[in-house]
Amino acid sequence: MTGLVSCAAEEDPDQGTNGVGKLTAVEIETRARAAADAAKAVRLSGTLVSKGGTYKLNMRLKDGGGSGSVTTDDHAFELLRIGDDLYLKADAAFWSDRGTGGSEPSEADAAAAGKLGGKYVRVPRGDAAYQQFRGFTEKDGMLDGFLGMEGELGKGDRTKIGNVRTVKVTADEGKGGVLDVSLDGQPYPVRFARAGGAGVLTLAEWDVDFPLAPPARAAVVDYGKDLRGSREGKGDKGGGEGSGEGGQGGGSG
Repeated sequence: MTGLVSCAAEEDPDQGTNGVGKLTAVEIETRARAAADAAKAVRLSGTLVSKGGTYKLNMRLKDGGGSGSVTTDDHAFELLRIGDDLYLKADAAFWSDRGTGGSEPSEADAAAAGKLGGKYVRVPRGDAAYQQFRGFTEKDGMLDGFLGMEGELGKGDRTKIGNVRTVKVTADEGKGGVLDVSLDGQPYPVRFARAGGAGVLTLAEWDVDFPLAPPARAAVVDYGKDLRGSREGKGDKGGGEGSGEGGQGGGSG
């Protein structure tokens, strides 16, 4: 009899877990969102597919800012935000495309883009590109935008992602998204497959703080004013919040 009881206990799929696997799909999703909202930081990586193209993300996000990289169909760039200060680092080709709207760059365009390539470019808050790029660094906005599920929720299989035990929550039998929720420790979202094949995101390092520090002054140039100055032959004006001709970035939050 003792052996039978022991065997039954070993077969309990919820033994040693946080217990959310016993809950309904709606309750699991609610617990996961609450845990995510309470966490101060997260690493978000994976692929986002939207009307604007495909984005590969590797971002560390927290309430006060974020940092990481975004790769599009055409370019890759790095982002750093500390409070309201937003910096973007990309190669000259990235800036050349933004400065010319995709047409063949002139010598002046190439010179202007070369001045920005490989530098941290401070994006002024008044420029349209600011909100586009800032969206990638907003923890709450990214989570709200990416973790939405469409349709009736159902509970799926238990599985493992890496070393983390998880339980799946499906929306509309998976067509509206599939969320893997941790059964170990806090019930954080671990992976999310977006509805309609719009990308798969992995979420890790929940509540693990990380430092955010501004780039060295020598590594920073001014977005807009430096680009405009190069084109007009006026040199580096530095430091202001101009919104010159390079100010249409290609991001999408």
